[in-house]
Amino acid sequence: MRVVAKVGTSSVTHPDGTLNDAMFTALASQIATLRRAGHEVLLVTSGAVAAGVAATGMERRPGDVGTLQALAAIGQSRLMERYNAVFAPHGLVTAQVLLVPHDFGDRQQYLHARQTMLRLLELGVVPIINENDAIANDEIRFGDNDRIAALVAHSVAADVLVLLTDQEGLYTKDPRSNPDATLVSAVAPDDDLLSVAAGSAGTARGSGGMASKLSAARIASWSGIRTVIARASREHVLVDAVDPAVAVGTTFLGRDRQLSARRLWIAFAAQTEAKVVIDAGAVGAIESRGTSLLSPGVSGIEGSFAAGDVVDVVDPAGQLVARGAVAMASTDLAVIRGKRAADLGDGVSSLVIHRDEMVVLSALR
Repeated sequence: MRVVAKVGTSSVTHPDGTLNDAMFTALASQIATLRRAGHEVLLVTSGAVAAGVAATGMERRPGDVGTLQALAAIGQSRLMERYNAVFAPHGLVTAQVLLVPHDFGDRQQYLHARQTMLRLLELGVVPIINENDAIANDEIRFGDNDRIAALVAHSVAADVLVLLTDQEGLYTKDPRSNPDATLVSAVAPDDDLLSVAAGSAGTARGSGGMASKLSAARIASWSGIRTVIARASREHVLVDAVDPAVAVGTTFLGRDRQLSARRLWIAFAAQTEAKVVIDAGAVGAIESRGTSLLSPGVSGIEGSFAAGDVVDVVDPAGQLVARGAVAMASTDLAVIRGKRAADLGDGVSSLVIHRDEMVVLSALR
């Protein structure tokens, strides 16, 4: 079985930002157990920025991108130092893999990244994966490792994705403020809980939270991958989560129907900053016939974008219909929106979003 496990900042660090040696030791021991059982394991880890904060003596996590990047560079080497140290007694070699969104959005880069990770597994190495925060910025970064873990799981055809956090799993309400909250043990592929509203980062040290884990679970579900959200500090949690016969945390079952990596990226992982408003006729054509979006169906533009950017496609009421990678910049679309191909000049295309670059979200509910 191939396993992708993700551990969050709040689990691998103490409240003061220093690295939690007990957690590192436990992770290494459990992964070694899985390896002896014949499983392959990739570990997605957070904590570089928090480790950098502790190393520099800062009292709290800063908010500016430049300092965060510097702290990530400082902390990343400390993370790998600890992982190397705790895996060595088990006779396991680790490898650092730093990823950015481009590694999933660009086809060739996606293939290169996948091949590297698969080759590491063939060599018997444990890949330690993190977002490359030292060079990423707000425009090109994921912002959390949960989605990275889900996309990695898809790319290496994992059997199970385990998201380790500071909560037991998904609750009906936030258990920190609602004592009557109950744990949801299982979520079926078509369950509405995959779109449930959930809180953002649960601690000042992390950037994820339950919302990002639900997003990751949805990505994995559409990859046909079983996902488990569970408390990182639970004894043997990773080993138990891999075993489908053991009840631990919240399990999300994978769907029979699966999306390609590109469509997963467009639907769930790409950041969208702009919207294209379409008329009722275009809504019907896209939802019922799966057509491309052409200029006559565009009635408005919200925000700016360049060709290739992923945008939200909304109906006249502002409801999300689809998400897709646009074939032109917003400045060009502003000139031709609402116009038929016959009304455009020679050489001017009416194609706004090709159907192969668009995911109809209503079809995914």
